[in-house]
Amino acid sequence: MKGIELSREFFEEYGKPMLENEFSEMLPLLCVGLFGSGSECFGFDDEISTDHDFEPSFCIFLPDEETLDRRTAFLLERAYAKLPKEFKGYKRNMLAPVGGARRGVLRTGEFFKEKIGSETGKLTLTEWLSLPEQALAEATNGEVFFDNFGEVSKIRENLAVFPEDVRRKKLAGNLLIMAQAGQYNYKRCIDHGETAAAQLAVCEFVKSAMSVIFLLNNKYQPYYKWAFRALRSLPKLSLEAEIFEYLLTTNNDGETAEEKYYAIEGVAADIIDELAEQELTKAICGDLEKHAYSVNDSIGDSELRNLHILAAI
Repeated sequence: MKGIELSREFFEEYGKPMLENEFSEMLPLLCVGLFGSGSECFGFDDEISTDHDFEPSFCIFLPDEETLDRRTAFLLERAYAKLPKEFKGYKRNMLAPVGGARRGVLRTGEFFKEKIGSETGKLTLTEWLSLPEQALAEATNGEVFFDNFGEVSKIRENLAVFPEDVRRKKLAGNLLIMAQAGQYNYKRCIDHGETAAAQLAVCEFVKSAMSVIFLLNNKYQPYYKWAFRALRSLPKLSLEAEIFEYLLTTNNDGETAEEKYYAIEGVAADIIDELAEQELTKAICGDLEKHAYSVNDSIGDSELRNLHILAAI
């Protein structure tokens, strides 16, 4: 059973009755769901995932202390702790995982402060540029079971996608790295006989290409160990995942090196086609560097546009 399904059923069977019977007057102030850290919040969990931090659980989000006092929060925590210790063969964790509690009773502001550095979800331009995408992914993944107060849903809606100018700045920087590492440096490293350096170039190319594809899909890229899994589920350019795997897992000798160079150019061509489809570039060529600067030139905010092209990387 998937973790989010397990948590939803646990909530419906035990959590919801507990809230309705013991805290009915508090229900208008509460939000319940499952999102944040953990593979189950992305739907990526499997049998291996159950070996740690996997349990029937959910999050109860509370507004600030002026709206809902500490005593009520304490009573909610105690009631949550008293819920059944096992559900459908899965035991609940009695100890919080490393890094603090992921489930249970949480203050909304504290949760988002820990994830993105802002209690309200409002971010400055600098913060949008510097935040790791995995943090934004964890703030917006999973599922809200109900949100009577509306605060959590509003914050998640505001964080759902990058502001368009930020998206373009990130695209521009990653496109430039793709050009330098893949279209230029890979072949030069091969010509110099530096096969290890060539593979480093491949890694840089693939990392940036993956970032570009998530940006073209208007999706946040999760933590690297789940990036390929998430990439394969995207509606646009998901088939590039197979090429990336080939590039990363093969050597750089003889014919293989030549094949890899043409594979890199193939990925570049596919991405350029999508840039054109979304009207993000005015360049007409196969050189990713020219497309990088064209995308950067399309940024509306002059301050952001005039920052170094790699400012968002």
